[in-house]
This record gives sequence, structure tokens and C-alpha cells, in this order.
Amino acid sequence: MKIGFIGLGNVGGKLAGSLLRNGFDLTVRDLNQEIARPLLDNGAKWGESPKQLAETVELIITCLPNPAASATVMEADDGVLAGISPGKIWVEMSTTDEGEVKRLGAKVKAVGGEALDCPVSGGCHRAATGNISIFVGGERSSFEKILPVMKVLGRRILHTGKLGSASVLKVLTNYLATANLVTLCEALTTAKKAGMDLSTTYEAIRISSGNSFVHETESQVILNGSRDINFTMDLVLKDISLFQAIADRAGVPLEVSPLLINIFKDGEKRYGSREWSPNIVRRLEDACDTQVLASGFPAEMVDNEPEVSGAEVVARV
Repeated sequence: MKIGFIGLGNVGGKLAGSLLRNGFDLTVRDLNQEIARPLLDNGAKWGESPKQLAETVELIITCLPNPAASATVMEADDGVLAGISPGKIWVEMSTTDEGEVKRLGAKVKAVGGEALDCPVSGGCHRAATGNISIFVGGERSSFEKILPVMKVLGRRILHTGKLGSASVLKVLTNYLATANLVTLCEALTTAKKAGMDLSTTYEAIRISSGNSFVHETESQVILNGSRDINFTMDLVLKDISLFQAIADRAGVPLEVSPLLINIFKDGEKRYGSREWSPNIVRRLEDACDTQVLASGFPAEMVDNEPEVSGAEVVARV
């Protein structure tokens, strides 16, 4: 299968690398051709425009920072929609708005294509090794066509239902991760001010009922001081705002979500929109005149699990 990949950022570049490493015929496109250089040097082709890329492949994947970027790539005069023809499949791997992916999906279907939303979860380090989790929304028949590709990109693949359902679940899970990050920042800062050794605190949390994936990843780069999790404050704010919008539409009176939004708006104002998201801990460090640091923790996360073929996760019935 010939695959086109548009958007080679923190996640997209790693996903595209997995496709190339596993022998797929790959064409790539990004606003910055330089970040595509490692892929091009290893055999990927360059798409001169989203339209030209879509014309020359069977499966078009977009992995972009926000819904506006996806709309531009899809709907511009030289966009993907201008190059889609019957039988081609568009896979939206961006974290985006449910309504927007449905709107663009309808346009893909109108010209004879198929559309799925396939956001990923599990961290950039797992995207690099094909061990990330993938949610897939869309027709079951379309899901089965792309499943062999998804098994290369991810370890666990869940068909979530109709188009747009994967995007809902993705921002829901990112909301949960954000809530966990903020509470870990509070716990670690409190431990430091209470005189606890932070290496011991880390292990206590890790072996307790308070442990989590976020603790085992983001707490480590917090304690190292790099705070580099390859995810920035503006992206967190986008995702939790999308979740809040879903709750608003559904009439759910959330209490924690608005607090998280305000925390990250303040963090973005203080430290910049492109600051690493775990550096939200600086709000507490600054307020308490302390540093939440400990020796022996890595500056970035590396996935040491072996790369294996993924499998479908089947929901209980």
C-alpha cells in the first residue's frame, strides 16, 4: 500500500518513521522540509503539495497540531480533498474536534473516499517504536482495510465506533492525563516542602495505589529538571478545552476541568505556549520558592520495549 503522511512534528515524524522502517512505500509532506530530511534520506518521497501527495497514494494520513491546520491541509486549493478520488482513504491522526473530523470526513466521502479518525495515546517515546495505542473511529469495513498499517504504527488498536468517536475518547484520555499531571505536581511539591526525599517519594507513589502511567513518565522528567515530554502547554490547553466543549454540549457541569483550563492558561501566560507541559510544576515551585528536583532520573523518556506487531483490542460485550 502506498501511504502519504502529512505533518512530521513530535508525533507525526515518529509515526512516519515506523512506516518507513517497516518497508512501506511512503511519501511525506510538512511545511518544513528540513525535518523530513531523515525520512527522505532513508527512502521516503517528498510530496510537492497535499493535493499531489493524495493523487499518488492510496492512504493519506494527517497528523497536525490543531483543527485549523487540518482544515487548511484538507481544504486549500492544493489540499488533500483536491487530490482524493474514489477508493482512497483519509486517516486523521491529529488530536482534533469531533465535529470537525466529521465535517471533513463528509467531504472525503462526497468524492468517493473513506474517512477515519485515528488519534494515538501513550507518549512520543512509544510512537517512535510502534508501541503506542491507537483509537480508530469510522466504518468497520474501512477499519479492517487499514488495520495492517495500524498494527505497524501501534501496539494496541481499538475500534471505537463511528467517525468522530475516537476523537472524543482521545481528548477524554488527555484530560485524565492532565488532571493526573497537575495532582502529581501538587504531591511532589508538597513532599519537598514537607521535608521528604523526592527519590523516595517517587518510589512510594510508584508502588502504591497512587501510581499511574503519567507518574512513571512525566514525574521522571519533572524530577530530572528537563521537563521534556515532547508535549507543550498550548497542546494541553487545546486538548482539555476540546474536552470541556464536549461536556458543555452534553450538558455535564464539570468542576475540575475549568480549574485545569485556568491553570494551563496561567502557565502559558507565565512560561510561554511552547513550554513543555510538565513545567506547569513551576507555578508551585515559584509560589513556594523551591525546586522539585532529584538525581538519577532521565532527561527524556525512551521506550525499551521490543517492537512487535500490534493487535486489535476488543471491547467487552
